[in-house]
Amino acid sequence: MTTEKKLAILAVGGNSLILDEAHKSVEDQYAAVAETCRHIAGLVKAGYRVVVTHGNGPQVGFILRRSELAAKELHQVPLDSCGADTQGSIGYQVQRAMYNEMRDWPQRPVVATVVTQVLVDRNDPSFKKPSKPIGSFMDEKTATEHRQKNGWDVVEDAGRGFRRVVASPKPVRIIELEAIRRLLENDIVVVAVGGGGIPVVEDEKGRLQGAAAVIDKDLATSLLAKELKADLLIISTAVEKVCLNFRKPDQKDIDRMTLAEAKRYLAEGHFAPGSMKPKVEAIIEFLESGGKQALITDPQHLVPALEGKSGTWVVA
Repeated sequence: MTTEKKLAILAVGGNSLILDEAHKSVEDQYAAVAETCRHIAGLVKAGYRVVVTHGNGPQVGFILRRSELAAKELHQVPLDSCGADTQGSIGYQVQRAMYNEMRDWPQRPVVATVVTQVLVDRNDPSFKKPSKPIGSFMDEKTATEHRQKNGWDVVEDAGRGFRRVVASPKPVRIIELEAIRRLLENDIVVVAVGGGGIPVVEDEKGRLQGAAAVIDKDLATSLLAKELKADLLIISTAVEKVCLNFRKPDQKDIDRMTLAEAKRYLAEGHFAPGSMKPKVEAIIEFLESGGKQALITDPQHLVPALEGKSGTWVVA
């Protein structure tokens, strides 16, 4: 068993697998994954045990759209199954890309994907007020049909049409945590908690049931890092460093900030919802639960950041 190596949990955004509107095919997504994995391999080469988590928002959207188009021929795909499908397909892409990147190493690490369920509280307040948009836009007639036939919550979205909304509950417990732990003990690179995990709830008898919900990927990654007592939490994003006054004349890059500073900047509104805010919140949660340090940067600056030459470090 290999336990002396430091453990890094690395979160990769789902949107980073799709470069632009012209490159959304599976082949295009694999090319993006392969580029990201080139940098993840650098993390492995630096001597870390590694867990890779990833987003899946666009990919789930594609599955839901295909399901809508095929509705007259085939059954609808439940949201929890969409999460499982994308965990498998994106995990496969990461496994293949990492294999190819490390194929000439004297001792090539094994990479394995764990299809991961994440328990949420069935009484989480978000189930009473669903707000997370998923899937494509609909006209009012289609939205009404889904509301009546499928029990969907649908809302009008800024004059652009109607969209389905679902709950976004907080992650409580990672069901496959022990499997992830045992793989790491045997020096296997793990892909897990994809898309924030497949949301499940417990019924009155403690049995698991899939939930129509979406768990924030960064919060689930933070929970995983806390439960595994990771040495380092890395949030991979589209920018090299966190900025104050982002895209304003007085924009300022941050090389390092303390937990107290991160909380103050968050309270001052420097980080946009749906962008940098959930990433900083996830890091705050990790550090407040005993974590020592975290890093935010883009994939190409990952290795330089580990050497102290780039990225934004957040310390307790």
